[in-house]
Amino acid sequence: MRLNQPSAAIAAFTMALALSACTAEREPEPRYSPSTGADASADGGQATLGEPVELTNGLDSPWGLAFLPDGSALVSSRLTAEIRRIPADGGEAALVGVVPGVQTSAEGGLLGLAASPDFATDRTVFAYVSASPTNRIVALRIGDDFQSVTETRVLLEGIETADRHHGGRLRIGPDGHLWIGTGDAFEPENAATDDSLNGKILRIGLDGSIPDDNPSGTAIYSSGHRNVQGLAFGPDGTAYASELGHRTWDEVNVLEAGLDYGWPETEGVEGDTGEPPIFTIHPDDASPSGIAYAEGSLWMGALGGQRLWQLPVDGPDAAGDPIEHFVGEYGRIRTVEVAPDGALWIVTSNTDQATWGGTDPRPGDDRILRIEVLPAG
Repeated sequence: MRLNQPSAAIAAFTMALALSACTAEREPEPRYSPSTGADASADGGQATLGEPVELTNGLDSPWGLAFLPDGSALVSSRLTAEIRRIPADGGEAALVGVVPGVQTSAEGGLLGLAASPDFATDRTVFAYVSASPTNRIVALRIGDDFQSVTETRVLLEGIETADRHHGGRLRIGPDGHLWIGTGDAFEPENAATDDSLNGKILRIGLDGSIPDDNPSGTAIYSSGHRNVQGLAFGPDGTAYASELGHRTWDEVNVLEAGLDYGWPETEGVEGDTGEPPIFTIHPDDASPSGIAYAEGSLWMGALGGQRLWQLPVDGPDAAGDPIEHFVGEYGRIRTVEVAPDGALWIVTSNTDQATWGGTDPRPGDDRILRIEVLPAG
């Protein structure tokens, strides 16, 4: 179990070498220390952030967040299996309904959400549900009056369940397919096993079908992942994933079809297997969950690290030093999404005491904050 102990000094960070199929041993090679948000403009003219505005509070173990065509958003509760709706301009998180068949564990429950591109007509939201005998991806119908939730079909099942390492993030990609991050179910060998859906990036059609160009002929898109809780796409279609490491390195990877990302033989840049990450971050300062792309950077929530990370990128390459924001101000950050108006919505995770690296809830926890992203210059 990773203990949430603050480091004596800010840990060094590394960037991996450019993505390649290189098999030479990769040693950690510190290149820089993190920058503070106040220094962002001096660190290469990166985007900066406005002041956070609280949109809603009093949430219980929030996890997934999905925006709807009217600018409102649905948020899932890991422990209660509830879905609530947040108005576009903030306000009370009104109960929509409870997702059936959810089974909680130390890290399991109702996890990621993704709204159908045709939500206005089909009222469909996809959800990652931890359950028995296996975890599954389901389609839900949201009532016309936002006062009911009904499961309409199972898109995918067979994701091994466990007490920990469920992954759980969902994202509809620019290709129109549903991308799914899974964990290794606390059995590291699952990540390297072709017949397991665990420790993988999965990619399926919105009807549950297997895309013709999936490299494996199955739902598996890439392998060798420990516990993926963040997925995002850049404007050029580059796919990114954030991944919790063990005790040495957390990772941000660029996803490519059919590639192996090294776990359990390699963690971050410790080891000589798999594709190297574009960023590695010490777990005490990260333990990453959700990520989103806006204005030339990935914005990554940190659980144990209790901060928001800004990671400048240029397509598949790192493009600047990581910048830390709001260190310790809001506690654990579970989810980061870009709203239709371009602002970030971040979801805290302090009432979720069943998970590791917890912190005492603050008055009003858990909450959703809106933060303007200000372009460089």
